[in-house]
Amino acid sequence: MKAIGSGGEWWWNLPSLRRKNESRRRGRRNQDARGRRRGPPREPLSSSSSDSVGQSRGWPLEFPFQQAVTAACLTLTGDTMAQVHRRIVDRRKRGPEPDIQALVPDLLLNHDWLRGLRIASYGFLLYGPGSYAWYQFLDKSMPKQTLATLSAKVLLNQIVLGPCVISVIFAWNNLWLGKLSELPSKYQNDALPTLLDGFKFWIPVSIVNFGLIPLPARVAFMSSCSIFWNFYLSTTMNK
Repeated sequence: MKAIGSGGEWWWNLPSLRRKNESRRRGRRNQDARGRRRGPPREPLSSSSSDSVGQSRGWPLEFPFQQAVTAACLTLTGDTMAQVHRRIVDRRKRGPEPDIQALVPDLLLNHDWLRGLRIASYGFLLYGPGSYAWYQFLDKSMPKQTLATLSAKVLLNQIVLGPCVISVIFAWNNLWLGKLSELPSKYQNDALPTLLDGFKFWIPVSIVNFGLIPLPARVAFMSSCSIFWNFYLSTTMNK
């Protein structure tokens, strides 16, 4: 009997029979009280899977809110300077030097706030995000700081970004005024001279911007410089 028993143990421990018996035991464990087979236990969601779901639901591009607000504030500042300058010049033409105490209420009461809103919305919605995306594109395309890449960035900034900014801001202003039909004549009379004047101003500024200013601060730097440019632009657009 001992020999038979040892032989039985040998037969039972064959690899093929062992796998079959183990699968049978697992099948019994996976059955519920009614004898129905249960599926494999569910694994809890890991943090990585939840993170991937959250990432898939997010926006593909993040809106550069800080750069947009900066551009809106600085474009509004440039337009305010243009309006104040225009009103002071008009008062001087009408009579003697105005009294400061009477000038300040006049400037506040007669200020064109809707015009300021037009230029500020352009800075927030278009110029700030658009120029930030443009500078990111240039840095990714030409990451090395060499004389060749600096020259290429300055050149592309003038022949691509410059015309786009002027055409968009003229269209944006005329759209708000309900004068889109006058846009072609506005382009013909004012856009080209404005672009040529922009080359004189923006080429030195672009050299400093691409050569010395880091990427996150470029919109703020260009917008700060554009206070003076917006002063000129606002005067040109509202002739």
